[in-house]
Amino acid sequence: MDLFALPPLAALLDLSTRGLLALTSFLSPVAGGTAAALAVVVVTLVVRAALIPVGVSQARAERDRARLAPRLRVLRQRWGKNPERLQRETMQLYRDAGVSPVAGCLPVLAQAPVVGLLYAVFLHAQVAGHANALLAESVAGVPLGTSLLAAVTGGAADAMTLALLGGVVVVIAGAGELTRRFLRPPQDPAAPAWAGRLIAVLPFTTAIVALFVPLAAGLYLAVTSVWTFGQRCVLRRIYPIAG
Repeated sequence: MDLFALPPLAALLDLSTRGLLALTSFLSPVAGGTAAALAVVVVTLVVRAALIPVGVSQARAERDRARLAPRLRVLRQRWGKNPERLQRETMQLYRDAGVSPVAGCLPVLAQAPVVGLLYAVFLHAQVAGHANALLAESVAGVPLGTSLLAAVTGGAADAMTLALLGGVVVVIAGAGELTRRFLRPPQDPAAPAWAGRLIAVLPFTTAIVALFVPLAAGLYLAVTSVWTFGQRCVLRRIYPIAG
């Protein structure tokens, strides 16, 4: 079931789409044929800037978890066979350190409706019972509703389509590689080997998603990936992780 088919959410989706189309019209005298794509980029930047406090909360939580990790390992070694005692000791450790075990999670959940609504605008071909006019807009002749996989399998992948959509995927993958190299959290020696492999692969999942979604959504993911990497680099300096 598509939740955005429900009348209240459909109305919000329609309002968001109309807002992006209005911004496209506003930017058209300056940006010309790239106005719709620029509107997607601008709105994404505005949303990411508004969510900076969420990033700060996550950076603090990541630092605190890394700081407590050695003591948590000791607790697991001592009370691993007694789950109830381990839970009590773990919660006591968090209380003594003045750290919440769910720190960073609640702000992420709070941002979900905003991010979900914006992302839904780029994914829905139909909005409130009518065609999503935003996805009919194009950049360099490539409609914002075109996905790389659909273009390739449907035989519509001309040079510009491949260059534009492929470039978006490359940008996202590049941000993922930079994240893997420079922002990978310290590995817990007690963690299973598959956990380390999963952490190494996770930064590239967004690039895989970009193969399937419309160009508008791909632009959103590309801007978000680059912004997130840059923001995390800055916050890692402010809230450094030992080790």
